[in-house]
Amino acid sequence: MAGGAIVNTAGGKDYPGKLTLFVFFTCVVAATGGLIFGYDIGISGGVTSMDPFLEKFFPEVFHKKKEAKTNQYCKYDNQLLQTFTSSLYLAALVASFFAATVTRAFGRKWSMFGGGLTFLIGAALNGAAENVAMLIVGRILLGIGVGFANQSVPVYLSEMAPARLRGMLNIGFQLMITIGILAAELINYGTNKIKSGYGWRVSLALAAVPAGIITLGSLFLPDTPNSLLERGHAEEARTMLRRIRGTEDIGEEYADLVAASEEARTVTHPWRNILKRRYRAQLTMAIAIPFFQQLTGINVIMFYAPVLFETLGFKGDASLMSSVITGLVNVFATVVSIFTVDRLGRRALFLQGGAQMIVCQVIVGSLIAGRFGTSGVGDMPKGYAAAVVLFICVYVAGFAWSWGPLGWLVPSEIFPLEIRPAGQSINVSVNMFFTFCIAQAFLTMLCHFKFGLFYFFAGWVVIMTIFIALFLPETKNVPIEEMVLVWKSHWFWKKFIADEDVHVGGNHLQMASNNGAARKGGDA
Repeated sequence: MAGGAIVNTAGGKDYPGKLTLFVFFTCVVAATGGLIFGYDIGISGGVTSMDPFLEKFFPEVFHKKKEAKTNQYCKYDNQLLQTFTSSLYLAALVASFFAATVTRAFGRKWSMFGGGLTFLIGAALNGAAENVAMLIVGRILLGIGVGFANQSVPVYLSEMAPARLRGMLNIGFQLMITIGILAAELINYGTNKIKSGYGWRVSLALAAVPAGIITLGSLFLPDTPNSLLERGHAEEARTMLRRIRGTEDIGEEYADLVAASEEARTVTHPWRNILKRRYRAQLTMAIAIPFFQQLTGINVIMFYAPVLFETLGFKGDASLMSSVITGLVNVFATVVSIFTVDRLGRRALFLQGGAQMIVCQVIVGSLIAGRFGTSGVGDMPKGYAAAVVLFICVYVAGFAWSWGPLGWLVPSEIFPLEIRPAGQSINVSVNMFFTFCIAQAFLTMLCHFKFGLFYFFAGWVVIMTIFIALFLPETKNVPIEEMVLVWKSHWFWKKFIADEDVHVGGNHLQMASNNGAARKGGDA
């Protein structure tokens, strides 16, 4: 910036308004869209470790599992079995692009409704499956549902929440994901005890419950002021903003929304616009954050927790119970994030969580190496196994209060309105693509990398932690329509944003000489 800086004369303060009961309940209902994603993550690993399921659909894996002296690293290595898990994420990737158009043209709530309804049909098909083809088609329908929900829910939450509480309310989505995972793991633990062998059907069919919750709940949700303005309903937007902020003093925030909406209307091709130089920072984050989130290795634990624990020498119920324990840790650690993200900030949680995960992954890899070496043949005494579960739980906690919730929160809050649906679709599609890759490749990678797989993921966590330290500015407490000021004040990203690219409504900005250093009052 030549000779000047952008200063926020509002001092970085939040707009007037409070957390109203109306906003709280709408955000809780919208966040239940995370239940379908979480339930699916939790259910697939448990079902694929159940003998009746494997015997019916994947007999080759079933027989390998029953062999007395099999390589523990390789007994689940089967491409078709991995396709059962991963097909959902490929479908979600494609669906998220269609969801962007629906979200922009019809509003966020109808994307949620469409996602829930499709997931409901997929759950019915999976519960009634008689062959692998039915399973895969059902999974594809589940994936379409997840793609629509993951595209629309984080954006909805970020737009409804007051700036100072946006982190807390947005993380409600991740909390629902973790609750869905835990519920699925508890259900798997119970259905595995059904003697007649149809427990896997109950597990898969019960996905209809979270699907029903978001499908019905979305019908009662109001549209966000941002979406109403984007679709030309100015008075409705003003009324809604007044209602969700619980005050008549909405002038400044409404002016910012109108400015963003007017700029958004000039953008007829958001997919083309997002490639412009001034959006380079947001586009980079929309690709890098979900990419890195999947390379934390968390989905190795969450998809395949029972399979992984069984591979590590735990038996039947013990492997399912160990995954329930990690599920409980996941929920409680996410609650920690809810109460700290708007106080400590996004960067602090990212950096602390990353360090914690690196240490735990190295320890778990070393513990497994000590018992199974490279041959994969060995056993694990109870005390040793307990240590493995302990450090996996500490690792899960680190993820659950950092990369888990922030991987959805940060990308959903950084985009200007004109490219927000497109940006969130990129975020979801990158997330789903690498989730697909990990789900499809993990069991094969475990077979070949052995204990080194944990070192592999630890190396990626080192890289992503350095990336956050260098390139992600703090976004806590910044009104969503003023987020451009954060990028304009960052040491690296400011060179991509010209002065004329900064459009904030009202009387917030003044040009001030400050040795060329851009600085946002308050939080940046």
